Amino acid sequence: MIKLIASDLDGTIVNHDGTISDRTRQAFLAARDAGIQIVFVTGRPFRWLTPVIESFGEMGTVICSNGALLYDLEHDQVIWSRTLPVETARQAARIILDHEPHAAFAAETTKGLHLGEGFADRHHNFGVQAPLDLSSDEIEAEGIVKFLARSPRMAMDDFYAAVAPQLGSLLSVTHSAFDVSLLEMAHVDIHKATTLDEYCRRLGIGAHEVMAFGDMPNDIEMLQFAGHGYAMASGHPLTLASARHVAPPLEEDGVAQVIEGLLP
Repeated sequence: MIKLIASDLDGTIVNHDGTISDRTRQAFLAARDAGIQIVFVTGRPFRWLTPVIESFGEMGTVICSNGALLYDLEHDQVIWSRTLPVETARQAARIILDHEPHAAFAAETTKGLHLGEGFADRHHNFGVQAPLDLSSDEIEAEGIVKFLARSPRMAMDDFYAAVAPQLGSLLSVTHSAFDVSLLEMAHVDIHKATTLDEYCRRLGIGAHEVMAFGDMPNDIEMLQFAGHGYAMASGHPLTLASARHVAPPLEEDGVAQVIEGLLP
């Protein structure tokens, strides 16, 4: 019996134009009406939940920033966060620059986004942000929930392979984008599954009662944690190789198809 459905957003239920289809929306609402808990689990910061709000309103709790932050959408407040020590971010930056001297950095904090020189380009609009200064008291006080490193010249998998082995003891490292070479780093004990596990424990729900959906490497731990983990057929090869089940692609409303098959 499934008591909770956990779903990634981008590439899983959110289309490239930033929308969620009506079929997918109806499937989640039907699951909720059937008594199943719904939690969205995303790499997005809590400030970028527009697709969820537009489709579902202020529905429940969202696990953001790859598990580093738990956000109450209904009351518009951060419930819990696990931040990364700034000194650790500085160490990570030094290691990354040794392998990729052209790397640019950014930090998502509990208050907003801090962008380093060269991180943004004309293809990405990050909205309101502040300059990145890893020596400032401000960023230390706000707390980093996700540290980002972007390579303008290395392919994503090559960038990850070059630096991840040396970063693994400092912080957790993953990636979730097809169109940009971007590393996503957080506290060493944090990924989507750790926070989802804690959330399920609060509700008295076991992993075997969880159905989860995702498409990228930052979803792998979550799909392995869930008793019923589904990688999207349109997802990253590593994610597909690690999941127990495969859902039809996003373009075919794959998550909705699986949920519809679950409900009576």
